[in-house]
Amino acid sequence: MVATLVKLRFLVLKNTLSRSPWQIVAVVIGALYGLGLLFGIVAGLIALSFAPLDVTTQVLIIAGSALVLGWVIIPLVFSGIEQTLEPARLVQFPIPLPKLLLGLGLSGILGVPGLVTTVAALAITISWIRYPAAAVAAIVCGLVGAVTCVLLSRAVAALGSGLASKRRFREVSGTIVLIPLILAGPIIIGVTGGLSSLDADTFPRVARVLGWTPLGAPWAVPADIAAGDWLPALAKFVIALAFLAIVIVIWYRAFASALVNPPQQANKLRGAGKVGLFGVFPATPRGAVMARSLTYWVRDPRYLRQLISVPILFAVFWVVSTFNENYILLYLTGPFIAFSLALVIFADISYDGTAFATHLANGVRGVDDRWGRVAALLSFGLPATVLGAVGSVAISGEWAFLPAILGLSLGLLFSGMAVVSVSSARFVITVPAAGDSPFKSNAGGSIGQAGISFAVMGMLLLFSLPEIVLTIIAFVTGDIVFGYATLAVGVVLGLVLMFVGIRVGGRTLDRTGPDLLVKLKLLRNG
Repeated sequence: MVATLVKLRFLVLKNTLSRSPWQIVAVVIGALYGLGLLFGIVAGLIALSFAPLDVTTQVLIIAGSALVLGWVIIPLVFSGIEQTLEPARLVQFPIPLPKLLLGLGLSGILGVPGLVTTVAALAITISWIRYPAAAVAAIVCGLVGAVTCVLLSRAVAALGSGLASKRRFREVSGTIVLIPLILAGPIIIGVTGGLSSLDADTFPRVARVLGWTPLGAPWAVPADIAAGDWLPALAKFVIALAFLAIVIVIWYRAFASALVNPPQQANKLRGAGKVGLFGVFPATPRGAVMARSLTYWVRDPRYLRQLISVPILFAVFWVVSTFNENYILLYLTGPFIAFSLALVIFADISYDGTAFATHLANGVRGVDDRWGRVAALLSFGLPATVLGAVGSVAISGEWAFLPAILGLSLGLLFSGMAVVSVSSARFVITVPAAGDSPFKSNAGGSIGQAGISFAVMGMLLLFSLPEIVLTIIAFVTGDIVFGYATLAVGVVLGLVLMFVGIRVGGRTLDRTGPDLLVKLKLLRNG
């Protein structure tokens, strides 16, 4: 039974790869990335074998603790990525639980992340090659640490399976994780500044504390043996084994509970007459599309994370500009907001999924569909773009630059509406399904999406080239006349392109609508 479960995992992978050559490309790229990462880790471990004992100890304990913590965090914020052998799929099979857990554990270890972690953990032996007893201990402790990582991830996923079935939990978790990713720049600046002010005893203290915790205990045992501290090494090995046993018990009970009580999707009933935004906008095709699009922007995490990024990006640009005492990056706030918001809907029908069939069944004209989606985005995108442009100038105090910055921002926004009105009528891409984690993706899907998005970005930059050139001239010469020229060109040319793009996109959608629906069904079925 255990062998069957492991075989099933690789059979699913084989079937996935046979669907499309892009699936194979994506997996090969992932494998190469894993091998590159593993090569870098091994090279670092070889270098540590020549370092002083205290340096090797500190680096391995802190890095090993971060590795274990990473295996805990990943299933929390990227819920739903591993769907091959989840509890809900195994409820109907009468498989003994111990054999089931053993099979799932082995399949997790034999996956790419598990293999990379296991090999890296065993490679720690290289760093202790000068101390034979420590090297032998590193093999045993490396296996304990690697198994702990994989099973801890499984336990956390099993504990969170009930919460992960709730759409609101997925929305909140998927959106929250975006915040530290966007704030990576200021965080790196702050961490770098903080590390530079630390004294020489900080890292040894941190390593000593982590070595007595379940996170760092497996990696601290060889270090204590190398230093001749056998009693602390034995105590830490007991901590590592006890923690692994606790993880197994927690996983056993959580998985057993998930099998007996599989997560159920809850359906929320809305009271009669409560139609949300559909009762606010006109009862016309354009009004209905606008209401539905705005509902997506407010409630769908795939859209909501883009809205959250707007104020955070402004904060990032402000922090970096203040740190460098240069406001050039801050001036790009308005243009960047316009550029990024426009690109969100470059393949907007993909997010509709097969629900797009309602547009076709009700005979919604393509031009009405285009206007509804554009109006929904402009209802908040236009104020956000203007505030970003004005706010950046207000902070710097250089009001002479406002016309140029505002013209470039509006030109990018309106021209972007023109480009995406056509592109979203021609292309659909693989996106997370409604209710899934916004970070979930299918193998190979990101490659095609990247090609289309680069083409759309290129067209947008081409259509906005007059405003870009005039903005550069305005900044170089300091002549406000070029600034007002940028504003005029951005508004007039941008609006003309937007109206033309909506008309062209509408006619295109009338022609391609049935084909897009067929492609959406194929993407949904994998």
